[in-house]
Amino acid sequence: MSTIVIVVLIAVLALAALAIAVRFALRGSATGGRALRRRFGPEYDRAVVLHDGDRRAAERELTERLKLHGSLTERPLPPEAREHYLVRWQGIQEQFVDSPRHAAEAADKLVARLAEERGFPAAKAYEDQIAALSVHHAGQLDGYRRVHRAARGTGDTEEIREAVIEARSLFEELLTTGPRHAQPTRRPVLPRRHAKGSVA
Repeated sequence: MSTIVIVVLIAVLALAALAIAVRFALRGSATGGRALRRRFGPEYDRAVVLHDGDRRAAERELTERLKLHGSLTERPLPPEAREHYLVRWQGIQEQFVDSPRHAAEAADKLVARLAEERGFPAAKAYEDQIAALSVHHAGQLDGYRRVHRAARGTGDTEEIREAVIEARSLFEELLTTGPRHAQPTRRPVLPRRHAKGSVA
């Protein structure tokens, strides 16, 4: 066998080995991406958008959230605390009729306080709390974000109403004794306010 044939054969084998290594690396990356997408659901897409479409940057951020908050164990709520939160939420729904913005503020604070009591970062550290909640309750997080914005003065009455209703999803899940997969409960119907202040 000539030297040229041996060199060509070695080059072909090296390229084949490189191609196989690249394929496994890409497959591992895709699997990691799929796992993150399953874990984070809508949060995955949100992270990609926030990183201008850069999936790798989004996945790095989500992986970092998992490292920081993945081992968090949610503390169960005693029955009396659960009842206390339910009564306060009922008050928020009643308050909405007269003052939607104040109801949104109260809902925002109540969800934040409940999350803190369940073992998530303190309510005053909103971004850390959101990051930790995204690891454990990603599917219910958008409503909390919306009510947080509404509490800070954005949105008309209908948008505030929708935000409060959506925030209840996370609120209900945090009320359960287990960390995830709360039983669905009937959603409240907050009254709609018309332009002249009448309630429908």
